[in-house]
Amino acid sequence: MFVSLNHRAGAVVAEVRGNLDLDSAPELAACLNEALAAPRPHIVVDLAGVEFCDSIGLSTFVVGHNRAEAAGGWLRLAAPGEFLERLLDTLGLATRLGVYPTVDDALADRPEVM
Repeated sequence: MFVSLNHRAGAVVAEVRGNLDLDSAPELAACLNEALAAPRPHIVVDLAGVEFCDSIGLSTFVVGHNRAEAAGGWLRLAAPGEFLERLLDTLGLATRLGVYPTVDDALADRPEVM
């Protein structure tokens, strides 16, 4: 798995590529921790390149979301593949976390910036 952080439109975009599982989730968690250190963090996790995600990967999203929300910010998921989108939907995480078709859509849904 590969994760890169980029700053875009006042938010951090975490671009994730490869498999997100027990072995690789700590790498994503470390990157999210860096982004979560900001006051009122705004984070979009770009899932377009994720090929597989297990429960540990899903847990990483939930923990990041909870921490961002507790700090007055947010964490959103963008561009999941069909399987991951169905999984998030089935588990009820799509509505809780906010899942968007693209990173641009996730960034645009920011009334406090407009």
